Amino acid sequence: MIANFDAILSTVRSSAEKRIIFLPHAIRQMSRPDRMISRLDIRSVIFDGEVIEDYPEDQRGHSCLMLGFDATKRAIHVVCSPKNEYLAVITAYLPDIDEWSDDYRFRT
Repeated sequence: MIANFDAILSTVRSSAEKRIIFLPHAIRQMSRPDRMISRLDIRSVIFDGEVIEDYPEDQRGHSCLMLGFDATKRAIHVVCSPKNEYLAVITAYLPDIDEWSDDYRFRT
């Protein structure tokens, strides 16, 4: 079964066009030496990636998990929450192949 995430994807991108803010947890995770995920990488995930999980009941507000790839084809997951005036990036990480399908879209 393939879920339709078009509505949340549209909202995420619309919010990101206004402003993207990085929560402290996201900055810490992006800056880890074994990750080194840049803000440009995050923008690429947001504007070129896809929503793979939707969390409409998240306590931080409606959020989702996105999958995208950086310039070196490294898979990146971004959890973000669209707000009226900005997109909040909650966290970002490199998915572990032991925890995700080969295409990084489904938890194993």
